[in-house]
Formats: sequence, structure tokens, C-alpha cells
Amino acid sequence: MKRSLLYQPLYFLFWVLYFIAARTIFLLYHDNRTQELSQNDLWTIFTKGLRLDFSFSAYVSAIPFLAILATTLFPGLLVRKFIRLYTYSVLVLLSVLMVADLELYTYWGFRLDSTPMQYLNTPGEMAASAAGAPILLLSIIALATSLVFALLFRFTFDYKNYHLNFSKFTYAGIALLFSALLVLPMRGGWQQIPINQSVVYFSENPYANHAGLNMPWNLMDTMLKYNEETRNPYHYMDHEEAARKVAELYTATADSSEKILRVKRPNVLFIILESYTAKFIESLGGEPGVTPNLDQLASEGISFTKLYSSGDRSEKGMVALLSGYPVQTTTSIIKNPKKTEKLPHLSQVFKQAGYGTSYYYGGELEFANIRSYLQNGKYDRLIDKHDFPAESYNSKWGAHDHVLFERVLQDLNTEKQPFFSTVYTLSSHEPFEIPIPAKFKGDKTSDKFKNSVYYTDWALGQFIDQARQQTWWDSTLVVLVADHGHPLPYDDPNYRSTKFRIPFILTGGALAEKGHTIETIGSQTDIATTLLYQLDLPYQDFKWGRNLMAKSSYPFAFYVFRDGFTFITPGKVVSYDNIGKKPILKGKGVTREQLEYGKAYMQYSFEDFVRK
Repeated sequence: MKRSLLYQPLYFLFWVLYFIAARTIFLLYHDNRTQELSQNDLWTIFTKGLRLDFSFSAYVSAIPFLAILATTLFPGLLVRKFIRLYTYSVLVLLSVLMVADLELYTYWGFRLDSTPMQYLNTPGEMAASAAGAPILLLSIIALATSLVFALLFRFTFDYKNYHLNFSKFTYAGIALLFSALLVLPMRGGWQQIPINQSVVYFSENPYANHAGLNMPWNLMDTMLKYNEETRNPYHYMDHEEAARKVAELYTATADSSEKILRVKRPNVLFIILESYTAKFIESLGGEPGVTPNLDQLASEGISFTKLYSSGDRSEKGMVALLSGYPVQTTTSIIKNPKKTEKLPHLSQVFKQAGYGTSYYYGGELEFANIRSYLQNGKYDRLIDKHDFPAESYNSKWGAHDHVLFERVLQDLNTEKQPFFSTVYTLSSHEPFEIPIPAKFKGDKTSDKFKNSVYYTDWALGQFIDQARQQTWWDSTLVVLVADHGHPLPYDDPNYRSTKFRIPFILTGGALAEKGHTIETIGSQTDIATTLLYQLDLPYQDFKWGRNLMAKSSYPFAFYVFRDGFTFITPGKVVSYDNIGKKPILKGKGVTREQLEYGKAYMQYSFEDFVRK
């Protein structure tokens, strides 16, 4: 007999071993794809996959851990028998799901998730899909896996093999501690961002990333999101009518767009500014003195003065900017790697054109599943918080912006040209901590926010001044745009257009036309198309974008907020509440036609998201 003190950690280990075995079986079953992986790929799959294995092992262990805690207080409970039956039942269930995942991946190309829920009303289709599966082989795998681990549990991990060697109150405290500690692996560690699928994404090969997933963790995660991602709650009109109206919005006029570059294949430096609201940008009518460097760049380059973010969250703005894809109201496509695999990516287009690609962020790329999205974009190199010294961090997010820009400058000086490099700042995100003295007085949150915007502008100005002295500057186009706006400093309501208005500036040595302002109304989803058109690169896959430098028969901007949308045309704004089924704001001159266009866009774009 062994002491009970060891039991909970060993029970947790039992499930970790099971999931390692399940990943091995997955790789062996898909041997034809596994053979394409290097030994380093295989090692990385297992090491990165451990974090999700630990997480789901903690979830599975929670009930036995609580049962042990209960029996220390109520000794009459048959906890040993309960844990044994529970473990055998979960083993069988997970092994059946494992073999279903093995075969479904062959046909679907993604790990088992909530997708089968869509077929519960059509069991005939489910049966037809399974008709060609090697049922006997899969049954043997499930039975053998269940039997091997049942025997392993019986002789090594069964609670009856352990005895209580403490007073019940002492052991109750120990059992409570072990139960509480499960929270740590559940969320993936002490880090600020809870664990998500991004932690296993490391390769340009989707199969390598998929192999690192813990299947039941992935299933649980997508089941929790099921209603958000599989049902379109917005049905204002027939699907065909919505499609027709959206097509009308993108009807192209004769393309009279002028070319603004003096270099055929310039480097592209795509800088995304965290929370940069137009309310702090003097050249856009905002408060003077907060962004003097950005204002100077706007006067020297081309400034789009009527651009709106597509959403109000960082991960949503990123997809709108880099994939030209509309934002969802109650969820975000970036949460689902299976869906983001189907999105176009600026990085992919540039890579196919011979560009080197890189992405720089001072924070954690696991935030909001960003890493999986970027990995699907096939960037050559991803730089994040862990590539910067800890002393450069603020208290919450990661490396300060001037440190980020220093690293970018250092790397670009040795980068193969042409390059497409994305840089994402973070210091102007709350808690608005900055490493330089505050420029503006005041301790209110709005004052701190203003100072953080000023600091990022200061860091940007230093970076641009040094970049101008580099050999690559004259052949570089710099794109400056915000990921989203901000309700501060005036606490704008969630739907207000002033919250969503952001800068979009083109500058750099590769720019031929300078000192222009463009007043065409647009959204973040239009930026990728506008950029690719200027570079004579294919933009047809970016179906939700328009070239903002060409004449449009119906200029508009569309953005969403929590369960609502706003549709803007020249001089007219309408905001609609999808819950109340009525406009929140209907500006002067807004027609019924404009509202119907907005509803059609909301319905059709969300339907496109659901179908991906």
C-alpha cells in the first residue's frame, strides 16, 4: 500500500500519459502525413501539446479530486469504487471520441469539434459519411487503448492501492490544496491570457499544428462556443436579397485609381497602433499636441480622413486589417483556427510574391488565439513578448513600444528585401503604463490614456527618424493604422461613430505622391484591397474590401458593436440594435434604403462566417 499523499498528482499524471498516447496514435494513424514532418516538428508537437494535455487532464481530474476531499470529511462514501467507475467510463468515452477523430480528420482535415452537432437533425448524412470508415480497425484501436489504460489504472493508479496516513482534517487540507491547484493547469499557467489553441500552433504545415491539439480540449472549447459560431441570428430578409444588396455595395466603377508609388515592389512596413482614436489626432480634428509625429507623417504622406474600425477589439481589428474580413458582433472568427484557415492573408499574398514576412508584437501572441491566426497566415517569423528581456515589460502586457521598435529596426537592417513586416504596438492599451515622464497632467484614466498615446507617438517618431537613415527606407512603404478606436476621453456610447474613427496613413520613401488627404469613407476591411491594388498584387480573394483610391458608386463604412451595427454613408449615420430590433441612432437624411443595406451586410457577412 502507498501513501495517499501521492495519489492526486499520480492520477493527474495518468491522464497526461493517456493524452500523450492518444497523440501518438493520431500521428501513427495518419502516417502518410506524419512522414512529411521532421524530427524537430515531432518533438515540438509533443512539447507544445503538453500544455493542452495538462489543461484537459486537470478538467478530468477535478471530479475525483473533489470526491477525495469529500471522503476525508465523510469517510462512509465509497470513493474508491466511484473513482474506478468514473475513470473507466471516461476512458471508454474518450477512446471512442479518439477513433472518431482519427477517421473524421482524414475527410475533414480538422480535429473533432462541434461540427457534428450540425448533423444531429440529419442522421442519414452522418451515417453516409461514416459508411467508408474502417469500423473494425477503429473499434480495435478504441478497445485496445481502453483496455491498456484500464489495466494500467487498475495496477498502478487505482485509489484502493493507497492508504490514508494522516488525520482526516490534515488530509482534507491537502486534498483541498490539490483541488485548488488544478486551476493552474486548467488555464495553462500563471500568464495573464488563459490557454487556447494558439499554444500548439508553430508551423506553416496545418497538420503539424492540428496534431498538437488535445482533441477533447478542442471539442470542449468549440462546444462552449457552438451557438455563437453555427447559427446566424440575423435574418432581416431572404438570403438571396441580402446577397444582391451586398453585391451592389461592391459594384466597381471604372477604375480611375492613380498609382502613388515610385517603386514597383517596395518593402511594406505595416504598423498597427493600439487603440489609436481619431479624437487624439489633430490632423483628424482631434485634440492637438498628443500625436505630433503621426500628424507630421500625415502631412507628408497620404491620409485617409474618414476611416472607421470594423470592430472594437484588438483581435477583431487584426482580422479586418490583415484579411480584409468583416467583424462578428457576439464572437470573433479568430477564436476558431479552423475558420481562419479559410481566410485570405496579406502575408500569404506577399510571401507568394517573393517577400520575406515577419510579425512583431511586444505581448503574448496566445492572446485571443492570435498565434494560430498568424500561423495560418504563414509568416516566416513571429516575434512576441518572450523574445524581449523581462526588464522591458510593463506590469501587464509586455515590452514597451520603444523596445519593440528598437528590435524591428535592428532586424530590418539585416532583412532580405523586399519584406512585408507587421508591427503591433501595445503601450496605449490599459493600464496605460509608460516608461517616460507624463506629458499631460492628471490622474484620471482618460489622462493616463492620453499620455500612453503620446508615448507611442514619441516611440514611433524616434523609430521613423532612425528608419529614414537606413538604406531600405527609400524603397519602403509604411502603412499606419489603428486596430480600433476607443470610447475615451469622452466615454462615447458603444455605437457612436466617434469611438470607431481611426487614422489610416501611407508614408515612406517609396511613396511618390505626398501631402494628400483622401476623404472617401471606408472601413478597415478596405485597407488590404487598397494596398494590394497599388502594388499590382492579387486582391481578388479579399472580397469584402474596396480600393479606397478609386471612385465608388456607393461609398460606405460598416462596423459592429455588441449585438448591433452602424452603417455610414456621406453625411449619414444609422446605428441599429439587433436586440431591440430598431435604430439606436438615425441621423438626418438616413433613408430606409440605407438601413436595408446595413441589415443586408450584417446578415450576409455573419452567414459567411457561419459557413466557413
